[in-house]
Amino acid sequence: MQGRTKNSLNRFNLLLASGLLLILVLITSLIVSQSQVAYASGEDEDGLLTIHHVYLDGEYLGPVEDESLVEQHIVDQIKEKNQADDTYTYGYDQELLFVPERVFSTDISIDQVLDKLDQELVIDIQATTLQLGDNTLGHFVSEEEAEEALFDFKSLYVDEEILERLSEEEDKDNELDIGESIIVDVMLSEEVTLSKSIVSEDELLTVKEAVKLLEKGTLEDLIHEVSQGDTLYSVAAEYDLTEDKLLELNEDLDADDILQLEQELNVTDYVPFVDVIVYEEELAEETVKFEQKTEQSDDLYRGETEKKQEGQDGKKKVHRGIEKVNGETVDREVLDEEVLEEVQDEITIEGTKVIPSRGEGDFDWPASGGYISSPYGPRWGSFHKGIDIAGPSNRDIVASDNGTVEKVSNDANGYGNYVVINHNNGYKTLYGHLASTSVSVGQTVPQGTKIGVMGTTGRSTGIHLHFEVIKEGSNIDPMDVLN
Repeated sequence: MQGRTKNSLNRFNLLLASGLLLILVLITSLIVSQSQVAYASGEDEDGLLTIHHVYLDGEYLGPVEDESLVEQHIVDQIKEKNQADDTYTYGYDQELLFVPERVFSTDISIDQVLDKLDQELVIDIQATTLQLGDNTLGHFVSEEEAEEALFDFKSLYVDEEILERLSEEEDKDNELDIGESIIVDVMLSEEVTLSKSIVSEDELLTVKEAVKLLEKGTLEDLIHEVSQGDTLYSVAAEYDLTEDKLLELNEDLDADDILQLEQELNVTDYVPFVDVIVYEEELAEETVKFEQKTEQSDDLYRGETEKKQEGQDGKKKVHRGIEKVNGETVDREVLDEEVLEEVQDEITIEGTKVIPSRGEGDFDWPASGGYISSPYGPRWGSFHKGIDIAGPSNRDIVASDNGTVEKVSNDANGYGNYVVINHNNGYKTLYGHLASTSVSVGQTVPQGTKIGVMGTTGRSTGIHLHFEVIKEGSNIDPMDVLN
């Protein structure tokens, strides 16, 4: 019984020892594993070494003990490239990454890593990239050439001397004399960004090429709305396209289709990379034209006028701001103005006084409708001094304008019963062949007053009114003055 208990105890102790040993191994492995990701230079107290895994743009090149050897190798390669070609300055822009690891031992070949580095490393020209807004114009050998291209582009619209003056001046007040103008600012419509980049030689722009590219612009998709007279040919020509290219851009369009008004077509066109905006100020003396004004007065008869005040132009000094885009004026704004001489308007007084005995010069039709049965002018071998009106709706005859009855008479061999009205303004009217009259000499007759009844007295071929207008003693064609 005691032997069995002793054997069981021995087995228990053995198992316990084995378990302790396993735990010790696991702890040791964990310590080693943790030490491999820690960072340290050289060998530490635990006897661990630090190596560095080298990556170039995410491509694994291998491990090295000293990362400075890789960095120096790149420096030497660039230096060698610069010495071989002094036309440009060379460099690289790939991402070089070192990832440290702690290990017990190393088996590293620096030459293998450097050989692989030489295969992956791209050494090319250090350039300045010019960006306008969201668009990249291109790459230049230097920042100076990029700025020179912008300067030369601006000089297409502004003299170089002015651009140089603006670059040297700082918040200088510009005093202008009358008749002078001055450019106060020149700017671009897009934000200019210059950044460093590594490019190949065939990607470089010269200043001349850049200016030409800025002039031409860049192609962008646009929409053309069809208007009257548009054809496939005219639309294509407007945007420097072929008809085939226009059809290609509009897949639902056929060569035989008839374009519809307001139909939208996809087209492409060159639009500027950037606009040159010029701000200019001018000081000018300007004439202020007088206006012609009228005032009414009942001190004068209607139709009479009197000059109250002669007109006289004024003068003012105008300080104006002008905005031009690519040489075209787009806005003119008055910044300030000063009156030099007051303007004096011309004022004419117009009479409004109306009296029944004075005509207004507006002659109404003297009958109740009707038509002209015989006009003014030659007739039957003689001259007809007025017009004959026949066929009225009723036979009442009225005064054609305000006036005074000058004559009421009978001419059996001519006018028959007739009335003459003096309008007291140089005009007289005569009304003949009346069946009867209803006015007397000296009577004032406002326009529209009944003066008689149409008839056929005197030398007449039928019922009608013979109507004459006399101006300054001479007969005129009544139709020239009748309303």
